Amino acid sequence: MSDKNTEESCDEMNKPVPETGGPEQEESFASLLEKSKGMERLAPGQKVRARVVSISGDMVYIDLGGKSEGVIDLNEFVAKDGTTCVKVGEEVEAFFVTVQDGARRLTTRTRGYSAASLTEIRNAFEGGVPVNGEVKREVKGGFEVAVGEVRCFCPFSQIDLKGGREGGVYMGRTFPFKVLEFEEGGKNVIVSRRALLEEEKKARIDQLRESLAVGMEVPGTVGSVQNFGAFVDLGGIDGLIPASELSWNRSDRPSDILSPGQEVTVRILSLDWDNRRLTLSLKAMQPDPWVNLAEKYPVGSRVSGTVVRLVPFGAFVSLEPGIDGLIHISNFGTGRRINHPKEVVEVGQAIEAYVSTVDIPNKKISLSMQPKVEPKKIVLPEVGEFIDGVVERVMPYGVFVKIKEGLVGLVPNGEMGTPVGTDHKKMFPSGSAMKVAVLEVDSENNKVRLSRKAAMEKEVEEEFSEYKESVQPAGSTSFGNLGDLLKAKMEEKKSQN
Repeated sequence: MSDKNTEESCDEMNKPVPETGGPEQEESFASLLEKSKGMERLAPGQKVRARVVSISGDMVYIDLGGKSEGVIDLNEFVAKDGTTCVKVGEEVEAFFVTVQDGARRLTTRTRGYSAASLTEIRNAFEGGVPVNGEVKREVKGGFEVAVGEVRCFCPFSQIDLKGGREGGVYMGRTFPFKVLEFEEGGKNVIVSRRALLEEEKKARIDQLRESLAVGMEVPGTVGSVQNFGAFVDLGGIDGLIPASELSWNRSDRPSDILSPGQEVTVRILSLDWDNRRLTLSLKAMQPDPWVNLAEKYPVGSRVSGTVVRLVPFGAFVSLEPGIDGLIHISNFGTGRRINHPKEVVEVGQAIEAYVSTVDIPNKKISLSMQPKVEPKKIVLPEVGEFIDGVVERVMPYGVFVKIKEGLVGLVPNGEMGTPVGTDHKKMFPSGSAMKVAVLEVDSENNKVRLSRKAAMEKEVEEEFSEYKESVQPAGSTSFGNLGDLLKAKMEEKKSQN
């Protein structure tokens, strides 16, 4: 049990007494004798549960069986308001300490038994029962602690969880101590307050382990603030709020947000009990500024902000607390190549930019120093259309021909209409005129496949058609064969000569 016997209300401390049965439940003499022998063998620190048989003076008497009684100091059952919180007939739990003046002395306190003699301290040491001690003075290596009339030694490292060399913090105060060593007949008694604090901390951690879960919102107290974040005491174990989880505003420093001793409510992000690492978030308790941000900063809109950070690939601009946009190094609009954003902007500079993209799921906004220019809509030609173009460049697999502003088509080698092995670079230098026919159109990717060979064949057909019309006899519906046409053409030339 703990000191709550003297700190809680009487209603909380009182426990109902089980009803006893009739003669059928009476124990035999042999059983009582065996139990009596067991009581004689009580060891220091042994826990017992017994009924209060009487209260007299400053002592509470409990029945240990076999007509044997034990005594407990009455002040262990006095609440803060001075009310005695124990009654005859109640059952209490206590720990055996020692036999003093023929009486078995017990205590309900695990936080500090008021031992007054070497024998009691030895019994407390053997039974693992804490003793109350007053820090008297600072000595070499630690503190002198008075446990009753016995002078004990507490090393600096054992006065607190983190050790303590500030004597003024502990001097004159009474604490419960665990007896670590009892040697040389009591001449060398070493006590530790830290051992009890560690036990209490472990008990609190075990309790928190059962009650805490990821996603819970819990109160805590800021213990320390570092550059990388802040440690928060959750009532027995510390959790870390990383700097990135302190605020939506990334430019804030941890010391600007929290201070030691400050009470906060945080959300649990992760629990790693094996390594005792609890990750917390203060930012999660604040409204998310990214909600409905796409409506506030539509693509193409003009925004104002302050440059807060420069990196090799761009500059981060704060648009509002928690909302930073990135101007990529290629979007500064200088008209020249730059190696680092510092050539254009500096931290703290107020600038205006344009929203390029808004990525809500990944919480990213891309900015540009120049407004987004909508690409001109390209009117694609129809399949079968014949176009006059200009050679733009020659590649091993074909010739790219510019057929209209903003549109370039490809004439594969197989559609050039030239003998295999022809040097197209030499035959068709950039800027050369070329008539082509449209074979295929990819409207999704604005790609056009062309043919010079088809255009040449079309041109031959047109020339031949014109020639046939020029030599056809009047009223004739038949053109005859090519030989007849050529013979007629030759006769025509002779007559002209």
